[in-house]
Amino acid sequence: MTVDRIFPSYALDLDGTIYLGDALLPEAKRAVETLRTAGSCILFLSNNPLQTRADYAAKLNHLGVPAAPDEVINSSWVLARWLEREAPGARLFVVGEAPLLGELRAAGFRLTEEPGAVEFVVASFDRTFDYRKLQIAFDAIRAGARFVATNGDRYCPALTGGLPDAAAVIGAIEGCTGKQVEVVVGKPSPIAARAILDQLRLPASECIIVGDRRRPHRCHHARATGRFRHPARLCAPPVGRAAFEVGRIGNPTYGAATWTVVTTT
Repeated sequence: MTVDRIFPSYALDLDGTIYLGDALLPEAKRAVETLRTAGSCILFLSNNPLQTRADYAAKLNHLGVPAAPDEVINSSWVLARWLEREAPGARLFVVGEAPLLGELRAAGFRLTEEPGAVEFVVASFDRTFDYRKLQIAFDAIRAGARFVATNGDRYCPALTGGLPDAAAVIGAIEGCTGKQVEVVVGKPSPIAARAILDQLRLPASECIIVGDRRRPHRCHHARATGRFRHPARLCAPPVGRAAFEVGRIGNPTYGAATWTVVTTT
């Protein structure tokens, strides 16, 4: 496959694209090295809020892929950033685990389990989700709290096949309250796209996103508002393929448009 352009920046998904569990996927490290050698800026992405940006950077370094915390964007950081603009210091009930709670506390938000005091219910990937948390979320939303989420992934890639993700929590809350989630900040939302572009300080036309699944990993040319116009993505095929290539493919979903992608063969 002929390479006709290397982009100035690449935002690479982590779970299922760079690594699976605690193991790098084949040729992922070489792909990152190749792009960096070519002068491209690299960001690492995850919708998974179970680790902090520093945790992700430490894991990448341990796996032999140099990374600093500010080269990582995850959904908990995007959520904190969005809430800081939307409702600084708001009172939150968070259906989530310790790293997300810590991120939100550090950003100045007050966490409460008193339904009448809650201004936002936050749904997230939570392996400790139970009926008590569902009841608090139910009561808070019925009392007027807004309903937002870190990400909408149905499952998180794992060596066992997958773990139920934030969509399971969102679905439970939507099912009992009858209220749809108002905002999901993780990729592929315009909020996540804007966070990526702000971090890179580049226009969307100079950035490509790489992911393991078609729907969550669409990169778009963005207007100044961060809304998307033309979907494109950089995608890794099913886990276990061997080598990364850079080339140009057609995307039948969006007609005759062609997109520069990184993929595996």
